[in-house]
Amino acid sequence: MVTVVDRPAIEYVVKEAVAAGIEQIILVPHSSKASIENYFDRNFELETTLENKKKLDLLKEITEILPPYVSVISVRQPQPLGLGHAVLCAKAVIGEDDFAVLLPDVLVKDSDTPNDLSLMIQRFNDTQASQIMVEAVPDRLVDQYGIVDVKHSPNEGESIVMQGIVEKPAIGTAPSNLSVVGRYVLPAKIMKLLENTPKGAGNEIQLTDAIALLQETETVEAYRMKGQTFDCGSKLGYLKAVLHNGVDHPKLGEDFKALIKELEL
Repeated sequence: MVTVVDRPAIEYVVKEAVAAGIEQIILVPHSSKASIENYFDRNFELETTLENKKKLDLLKEITEILPPYVSVISVRQPQPLGLGHAVLCAKAVIGEDDFAVLLPDVLVKDSDTPNDLSLMIQRFNDTQASQIMVEAVPDRLVDQYGIVDVKHSPNEGESIVMQGIVEKPAIGTAPSNLSVVGRYVLPAKIMKLLENTPKGAGNEIQLTDAIALLQETETVEAYRMKGQTFDCGSKLGYLKAVLHNGVDHPKLGEDFKALIKELEL
């Protein structure tokens, strides 16, 4: 729920999914983070107050966060047992449908339409190969990320078969410079694999372990993104997110650019 310019980070992530054609959003928060699911609920008391005060612009903002055809469902994760466990918590809602996973601490700023997630979904529908979004990072930083093992680096907007994911490889030993971003398009059958995936690093159920099991029988591809990411889990990444989204803001952008220029040394 950390604010990026004038709205919480989760809104950017959900809108990224909606822009890719996804119509059902499943949030998987811990019970202590009820504010996340509450954010997408209607608040009729507030709406009535804004309407009575003729603050129609604000009323429009809070009632049109998402299109009316998009549903938001919340499923609790009772214990913090890892990303794989969080995905598994949504099993009853997902059923036999294929699905996408978006980590909310990473914001993606797309450079084009359709967005990167949309292209991943299209590739999955065409090939039935699971898609893992990746981006190039400097060689000196590969030891900070999960790095995919591929024969060569694809062009931006393209996918390539990957052999696996190496977690934080030592510099000089990485199979590539393509790091996992936190966007996945996966088949429903991976739920069965997650149910049988033993706890791994940190005594948690790791999604990457289930993906490795999936690779034993099916193709998994790395999709090299065209856009840009901001890791809001780090202080610098958060500031970059505010900066980039601030200059593009439809109402605040010009004043924000002027402020940046004013602060230039």
